[in-house]
Amino acid sequence: MTDPARHAEKMAKKKASRDKIMATKTEEKGLVIVHTGKGKGKSSAAFGMIFRSIAHGMPCAVVQFIKGGMETGERTLITQHFSDLCEFHTMGEGFTWETQDRTRDMEMAQAAWAKAKELILRPGMRMVLLDEINIALRYDYVDVEEVVAWLAANKPEMVHVVLTGRNAKEPLIEAADLVTEMELVKHPFRAGIKAQAGVEF
Repeated sequence: MTDPARHAEKMAKKKASRDKIMATKTEEKGLVIVHTGKGKGKSSAAFGMIFRSIAHGMPCAVVQFIKGGMETGERTLITQHFSDLCEFHTMGEGFTWETQDRTRDMEMAQAAWAKAKELILRPGMRMVLLDEINIALRYDYVDVEEVVAWLAANKPEMVHVVLTGRNAKEPLIEAADLVTEMELVKHPFRAGIKAQAGVEF
């Protein structure tokens, strides 16, 4: 059993060290945030930040690049209860293997990117989620170099932009302030379990 006095002394030293580090972190800026990887949770984590923004009364917006007409809990909750703070635009028509129409997919992705730029530049906006944009970038529906260059040149200083989807391209990873890769360890889909409400959508 750890001696309480030794534990308290150890934690006091750790706190002093932590406080010293935190005292040097004084800047604030709008971040470019990327959630990628094969594991589940990329969009879920991003929506967590959207809901935090809503809770703080911060104007925010969502642009979905791929996901189509399927109803999701996030969209229902936001559009029915928080539309005054958060705009929600579902611009895609489903995953690429469902649409099977590259020309149409490219048109929809370009329209989604145009909407995203409009929202990012809107006065007072604090966070914009570009859900599954990495899929559109992977298939070259939208040019990654254009996205990176536009964000660098035009994103307002205090606007956070969150970009989700697996297979994020290297130029985006390089340009981002925060990158998280979700690692797949185990998934129920492999055991024959379908996507379920409250977990996947």
